[in-house]
Amino acid sequence: MKAPRNKGRLYFNYKGTHSIVLMALVDAKYKFLYVHVGCNGRISDGGVYANCSLSRALENNMSNMPKPRPLPGESEDAPFVVIADDAFALTSYLLKPFPFKNQPGFNRVFNYRISRARRVVENAFGLISARFRVLRRPIDLPPEKVKKIVLAICSLHNFLLTQKSSAHLYAPNGIFDTENDGHVINGSWRNGGNPIANMVPLQTTNVRNPSKTAKEVREQFKNYFVSKHGEVAWQYKYI
Repeated sequence: MKAPRNKGRLYFNYKGTHSIVLMALVDAKYKFLYVHVGCNGRISDGGVYANCSLSRALENNMSNMPKPRPLPGESEDAPFVVIADDAFALTSYLLKPFPFKNQPGFNRVFNYRISRARRVVENAFGLISARFRVLRRPIDLPPEKVKKIVLAICSLHNFLLTQKSSAHLYAPNGIFDTENDGHVINGSWRNGGNPIANMVPLQTTNVRNPSKTAKEVREQFKNYFVSKHGEVAWQYKYI
């Protein structure tokens, strides 16, 4: 957004622009399950998440997450988890990639699979930016009105995406990225430049050492991704 009058420094982010933060949880069908909008861009992303209601609900086991159950083909229970990036701390309910580039092979497989899953989020943001073009340029309105616009867009996105009368028009075949043996075929929302160029990604932050339980959960999913039940044939070509 454009710098608010007399509050420009408050909304000045690490990319050198002005913004408010949209913290969103997206399901596998591109629907927003949770949105938190309005924190100024100057606040660290870890700080935004730590103080939002989703963080508290997950931490206190009040998020209505399904109970742990075995992964397909496995016998040991595994928790349901949220997929995140390096801006967040690793926990027993939040998976993020292994840090740094020089990782062993199986760790790189895990990182590839996490990145592959997170592409759903990029596509959800890409679709709202392609459909609601007000998001493709700095909005010249007060922060409170910008917040209302973003919340309205997220609500309309869910409505249009889930209604039979509108879903085929709002999100027709080919709008989202698809895969063919691991090769990504860009969705049509990417046509005409970079629709999400005006969206500032989360800032990578230094976080405290994860707990033993959090590391064990990540290892459990890593081992599953390289097992006969959990691997995909092409994953080793992309690490």
